[in-house]
Amino acid sequence: MIILTAYILDLLLADPPHWPHPVRWMGALIGWFDHRLRCTEQSGQWQMFRGGIMVAFVVMAAGGAAALILKVASLLHIWLGTVLAGWLAYTSLSAKGLKLAALDVLIPLEQNNLPEARRALSMIVGRETEHLTEKEVVRATVETVAENFSDGVVAPLFYLALGGVPMAIMYKAVNTMDSMVGYRNERYLYFGRPAARLDDILNWVPARLSVVLLVVGAMLTGNSALQAWKIARRDGRNHKSPNAGWPEAAVAGALQVQLGGTNIYFGRPVEKPTIGDEQRELTHEAIRKAVVLLDAATLVAVIAGTLCLLIIPW
Repeated sequence: MIILTAYILDLLLADPPHWPHPVRWMGALIGWFDHRLRCTEQSGQWQMFRGGIMVAFVVMAAGGAAALILKVASLLHIWLGTVLAGWLAYTSLSAKGLKLAALDVLIPLEQNNLPEARRALSMIVGRETEHLTEKEVVRATVETVAENFSDGVVAPLFYLALGGVPMAIMYKAVNTMDSMVGYRNERYLYFGRPAARLDDILNWVPARLSVVLLVVGAMLTGNSALQAWKIARRDGRNHKSPNAGWPEAAVAGALQVQLGGTNIYFGRPVEKPTIGDEQRELTHEAIRKAVVLLDAATLVAVIAGTLCLLIIPW
């Protein structure tokens, strides 16, 4: 029931900005290590060693703290342990938050307010947004929904099913480190590499599993399941990330649109391989379809994960 509880809480609560949240605590710990261990004047190997120390400590601290809290709570009262397990599991998911972020972009577009849509988009992507056309805003939003379906929904559910709450929290710690220090720039090229590589490893299975879930979601929502599967197989590797291209390709196929192309990062254009075929125009309706597809695929993932735990109760 832990996966179902996490899903229901995520649907009801999303991510209240002022509530206690393990990811915020992880972020503070990562920032502490970043401030004290990162030193770009040292050799690349030494920077990676220091980054590895941070990864090891943060992951062990996150998983150990979750396991200890649940153990103590269960000793105090079985229901207290159950409630805390449900809450911790819920904090590892971001399905509702991802949906709301996409809708924050969609609503201004439907009101012909492109500047506000660009501003909302800037909150969830790393690329520059101030000069994007409406089509580029739509593309960026759909890409973000697709990519984050894997690491914000499928991966946490996968590790919840595989190793319970502590493993899901450990995954979340790695994913948070990657989002904070896993950049290929002068500041984090070496120090952030251990976190980025571990994140790639942990997301390898969930990213490919997300294709199956999106194909089933496409069947349920009237999108093209056949194209989702076909484009994922063809274009899943058309991405610098070993994982992000798979859910992006499945979504592109399901919606029959083309993703990828030129993006601006820190004033420099970055050309990304295209994913999918431009059978349909990228209008703001694609965002709504992507959100509906996200909802359906998430529900399929929750049902599948719950059934797995019922059949094999770890």
